[in-house]
Amino acid sequence: MTSSLPSDRPRLDVQFDAQTDAPPRAIPPGRPRRRPSPPWCALVGAGPGDPELLTLKALRLMRRATVLLVDDLVSDAVLALALRGRRRAPRVVHVGKRGGCTSTPQAFILRLMAQEALAGERVVRVKGGDPFVFGRGGEEAESLRAQGITVEIANGITAGLAAGTSLGVPLTHRDCAHGVMLVTGHPKPGSDGLHWPTLAAAAAQGLTLVVYMGVARLAALQSGLLAGSPVDGHAGATDPTRRGLSADTPAAVVQHASLPHERRLLTTLGRLEADVEAAGLGSPAILIIGDVLRGLAALPVEATRDTLNDASGAATSAAAPWIDATAGRRIAA
Repeated sequence: MTSSLPSDRPRLDVQFDAQTDAPPRAIPPGRPRRRPSPPWCALVGAGPGDPELLTLKALRLMRRATVLLVDDLVSDAVLALALRGRRRAPRVVHVGKRGGCTSTPQAFILRLMAQEALAGERVVRVKGGDPFVFGRGGEEAESLRAQGITVEIANGITAGLAAGTSLGVPLTHRDCAHGVMLVTGHPKPGSDGLHWPTLAAAAAQGLTLVVYMGVARLAALQSGLLAGSPVDGHAGATDPTRRGLSADTPAAVVQHASLPHERRLLTTLGRLEADVEAAGLGSPAILIIGDVLRGLAALPVEATRDTLNDASGAATSAAAPWIDATAGRRIAA
């Protein structure tokens, strides 16, 4: 036999405010229930790694989270700042994604974000750089919104911009660079990727080329930028109006931009692959190609050495040679 509460017994419902840390509280009889907060998730750009480059909005959202889903490229210093002084620490889940390494599947991350948000957690997805610049933020926002989850965005300083600043050069300049192209050297599996000769033709018109995730494919990138565009698909004939970039085009590589262990290399497009290999540089790294680097390359040897030291102020090692891209002479480390 099923028992039931006496009909004259007052009923107490429980209300929980997902936007605060307050404990559940009883709602007196006859008082209207508060509508539960809609599911919510934030996509936060943590910048290139230096915690001083974190935006105030990004920090506020991270400190509001009950669940933090953190990428590999988010620095320990940024995460420590987000957790400092929290009365109730959030659950931190590391969902690593890095080119060339074992990564957390994107489908799993999408399911986890939605699952936690729909369960009432304040989910903050923290990404290195900016979530909407090669951060898969577009895919994640679309997936969340399709499930009725409100998405909030906090932009971050992208690594390409930080790399230029580390070198002391702009990405645009009225005299030599009328625009900038941000491209990825790591296309989606199954896609054809970029046509580097076409990008070379655009760069030759006065655009700075900034390449993310390109170190692993330097050979194809270098040969494509140096080569002319084929005419009518014939590899043996090139269009004279769409020539490749010259071999002495300045090029630079910045590994771990803005971090204490940052490394920089100044070279030319013609020597890019060889010098990167000799320097032992790897991912994560940004490539910058274009005339904005000529001012840096034209500095005297001593001044260039002072400019291109590592972020701690120590001189770079001999294993990472510096190249004067305009004169082709090697700069002592």
